[in-house]
Amino acid sequence: MTSYIENETKTVFSFDIERLAVQLMEAVLDREGCPYEATVNVLLTGNEGIREYNRQYREIDRATDVLSFPNIEFARPGDFSSAEESEADCFDPDSGELVLGDIILSVDKVAEQAENYGHSQLREFAFLVTHSMLHLCGYDHMEESDALLMEEKQRNILEELGITREK
Repeated sequence: MTSYIENETKTVFSFDIERLAVQLMEAVLDREGCPYEATVNVLLTGNEGIREYNRQYREIDRATDVLSFPNIEFARPGDFSSAEESEADCFDPDSGELVLGDIILSVDKVAEQAENYGHSQLREFAFLVTHSMLHLCGYDHMEESDALLMEEKQRNILEELGITREK
């Protein structure tokens, strides 16, 4: 697993964001049975930065907590066979790793939502990375049944790693 994490803010967390992000990414990919080594890019920005990305790429003019940009079009969530069909577009020619996609996360929303939900910033950061990784694996929450499945997967992964609302 390779991740490139850029923090364009001055925010410093009380936990190692790189170590935690990689742990979460690997947990999602293991649980989803990803047969490849993968690469994920993560950009940490503030509310204004993520608002601009949201406006530019989704035509929604407001800040959000996390944006996910999958590099693979999945026929079914968690089915990585479509990556092989688009090998030239999905694999890094130098490393051979599957380029799964990009995550943009608002550090301002991490702090706001942790306070609003009454849990730690570590837990909120972990939730958002896990949520976004599931999007990079083809999951969405547009339909209620899909949202329930995604929520269950998120909860199970975080519980397996011992990241609860108390942390």
